[in-house]
Amino acid sequence: MSALHQLGQVSLLVDMRGRLFTDSSPRSLFDWNQQLERNHLNTLPQAYGDGWYAPGLTMDAPNLPRFLQGYDSVVFDAGPVANELALLPGMPSHVIIEVHPTGDSMQRAYSMLKTLFQAGNALSVGLLGEASACNHVQAACCHFLEQSFTRIFYSVVNEDGAFAALAVRMADEETHRMSRCI
Repeated sequence: MSALHQLGQVSLLVDMRGRLFTDSSPRSLFDWNQQLERNHLNTLPQAYGDGWYAPGLTMDAPNLPRFLQGYDSVVFDAGPVANELALLPGMPSHVIIEVHPTGDSMQRAYSMLKTLFQAGNALSVGLLGEASACNHVQAACCHFLEQSFTRIFYSVVNEDGAFAALAVRMADEETHRMSRCI
């Protein structure tokens, strides 16, 4: 969201699984479906755009496209989805898929990518996760899907492991320094 904000875009982050804004959801008598029916979304101001608490939202919800037209970018946090990925019809899509180094996660990622390939409206696909897992999924796509589809891929490797290793090393060095000083 920060990157979209820096590009000057007005963005909406939609919490489709109720995992981002549960504690700060607007106190309202109306759920997302009723908000759409009443033509008024209860959004949450965020540092880099708006947030919308809409657990259970589906892409075929009535009036949804009309509300999304007011934003340059809409990010749907769908969480770990299996075969229920749905994109807005006729809208260009950028999809980011988190890939873990487990067979189930890589298979789910490949299934979603195959669905995106068949839909044909993804502008870019980001693979987020451990490098070997992302490379494995991308290699499967290169082998089984058209090469033109794999050109829209990009990977963002999780840096958590490198930061964790650095933190452990720094803590260990601090412990050794402290023991020399005592």
